[in-house]
Amino acid sequence: QVNYVGSFLLPGSSTTGKSNGIPFQQEWDDKKLLPKDDEGLVVPTQVNYVGKGGQIFHEGEHVPGSASVISKFLSTGYMWNNVRVIGGAYGGFASFGPTSGRMFFLSYRDPNLVNTLNIYDNAAEHLLNLEISDDMIEKAIIGAIGDMDSPKMPDQEGFESFQQYLRGESDEDRQQWRNEVLATSRADFQMFGERLAKLQGTISVVGSQKAIEEANKEMNGALKLIHVVESQQQQQRSRL
Repeated sequence: QVNYVGSFLLPGSSTTGKSNGIPFQQEWDDKKLLPKDDEGLVVPTQVNYVGKGGQIFHEGEHVPGSASVISKFLSTGYMWNNVRVIGGAYGGFASFGPTSGRMFFLSYRDPNLVNTLNIYDNAAEHLLNLEISDDMIEKAIIGAIGDMDSPKMPDQEGFESFQQYLRGESDEDRQQWRNEVLATSRADFQMFGERLAKLQGTISVVGSQKAIEEANKEMNGALKLIHVVESQQQQQRSRL
């Protein structure tokens, strides 16, 4: 079964276990990753790019197709209304990686920072308290299917096929995923909300030093400042 977190396989492997391929997770060591610090990347800008994400499905757990429906639902409804329409950001979205089990939120050209992070944190409560109608579920399913069946250029088709090969996906796996997307129910929204409520995410923000420092006052200094690009004033001072 391909739709399990941690099931990424090296070329030559298969989901049946009948080949000599080596599962990727057997070769992996978490020590190869950088520390998971909450970061504020300082650049000379008047707006922010606010990201937060983390694991909601873990290795060996089955990831249902409904996850793609619900993440799309959050992106086009909850995130659009709160981050863009109310918050004034140029854009914002939610995305879920079915092979990694990670959920992440992102805003761009965002005048807010802490308020946007609060919106991300309240997404789980939104799902858990949502009185969703059959019509809303149907529209969410249509949106997810639209992403799956959107027209692709030859290079996009080739890259997607390459990824499917690396993951060991079969036609049967993809059909099962589609069936689970089409079968999305209210219970799936509740299940996803419960997992999202347990998210211990990592924050990464691109913004001005002033914006990040002001956010740190409200967040008890949670963001580690990293200067990526110096402002003109800093460049002038460094030349003196």
